[in-house]
Amino acid sequence: MLVLGPLLIPLATAVLCALLSGRRKLNMVVSLAGSVLLLGSATALLVNVIQHGRHSVALGDWPLPYAIEFAADGLSAAMILVTALLGMATTLYQASWNDGTAPQAALPSLMHGLLASAMATYLAADLFNLYVWLELMFITTLGTLVVGGQQRQAEAAFKYFAINMLGTLLLLAAVALIYGVSGHLNFAAIREAAQRPEVAAGLTVYTGLLVLAFLVKAGVFPLFFWLPASYHTLPAPLLALVGGLLTKVAAYVLLRLLGEVFITTPGSLLDALGWLAMVTMVVGVLGAAYHWDLRRILAFHIVSQIGYLLFGIALASPAAAAASTYFALHNILVKSNLFFIAGIMCASAGHYDLRRIGGLYLRQPLLALLFLVSALSLVGVPPSSGFWGKFMLIREAFGQRHYIWGGIALAVGLLTLYSMSKIWLEGFWKPHPKPDELSAARRVPLSAYAAVVMLSGAILVLGLFPEPFIHLMLSSTADFWNRGGAS
Repeated sequence: MLVLGPLLIPLATAVLCALLSGRRKLNMVVSLAGSVLLLGSATALLVNVIQHGRHSVALGDWPLPYAIEFAADGLSAAMILVTALLGMATTLYQASWNDGTAPQAALPSLMHGLLASAMATYLAADLFNLYVWLELMFITTLGTLVVGGQQRQAEAAFKYFAINMLGTLLLLAAVALIYGVSGHLNFAAIREAAQRPEVAAGLTVYTGLLVLAFLVKAGVFPLFFWLPASYHTLPAPLLALVGGLLTKVAAYVLLRLLGEVFITTPGSLLDALGWLAMVTMVVGVLGAAYHWDLRRILAFHIVSQIGYLLFGIALASPAAAAASTYFALHNILVKSNLFFIAGIMCASAGHYDLRRIGGLYLRQPLLALLFLVSALSLVGVPPSSGFWGKFMLIREAFGQRHYIWGGIALAVGLLTLYSMSKIWLEGFWKPHPKPDELSAARRVPLSAYAAVVMLSGAILVLGLFPEPFIHLMLSSTADFWNRGGAS
């Protein structure tokens, strides 16, 4: 039950919130209670995994590897805890937030449905189970895009649906083909079967198809256009949840599959993945530097940061896997917090367009400080969480003599500093172009600030006290890409 708790709690909460959609206050109480229980369950799971190691539960009246297996280790438990923390912050942010973009009654059930599918994806230990929960995440996200019923939301949903449906079809085809050649869906069984030469030869092409499916869902170059074209239509609370979570889940699953299951992946595929990561980094950060809308800037930074995660996967070593997972934890918190802050900036100044914002440093000094915490971490200024994640990745790249990759990653950090500086100078430092709009802006709910403070505190802890988190990641990835190690 400890393993399934992070899945069952948000699933039950989503159902209850849907049933109570006509009673807004009770709906929000149930949502908040579900978030608290989820955070407690996630904390208990991580503590138990640290103390006792990997936990597994098999469902169905079959023995492994034929049963439906859910498993938690240090990596998945850490991702579950950070996601639960994000869910709690999103619930607080949403509690008294109404920006007029969507019916508030529909949001809690969609939010908890998205959380449930993310939790199940972390815990899934077989390919078909993984596919099912990824598609539930896809459907739930699609629901968040269309809930407002406006034309721009319908257009955004269509763009998201079109490209992600391609990823879905590729993923389903890859799962079927891998099952056909290996005879298994369970991760451990596939890993064992892949050691046989006759199976490994057939798996090479199908693994490439699987990788392509996850690259589509992760939003890499050149298939990233759906991301900045759709995310900006989401209501502020769900923008932070979807923007901080969705693509990182896809990258995390890809890391686990390549590092722990398909360990015979040819080096040429990993090299191609590394160069694709470099292009994705550069294109994403240039897109962020070009735009003035806060939501689009941050959406393009999602693309850029996915490049860093693929960078770590392409390095194909236990140290790089640990660095990638630590970077994913950091990026979920930082990216979501920046979206939360963008929502508060819009509420305080009246716009998401930086050219129509200004004067927030004097009006909202706390918000300015909280922005700096997340912005400097996104850039990678020491001793922030972003610094440690990028440092571990670049050190491993230089250690493997991938000097060009490491140099590009450093250069992208400088361009990230430019776009974060643009937000600071335009949004906080310069005077507001129309002071009357600033004075007439609506009051920001305290619960929204509470969400930002919560995530900012987690970001500071992750940056100032990185040792236990890094140690957990290193111990959990010690057998990644180890053909002789235990699965």
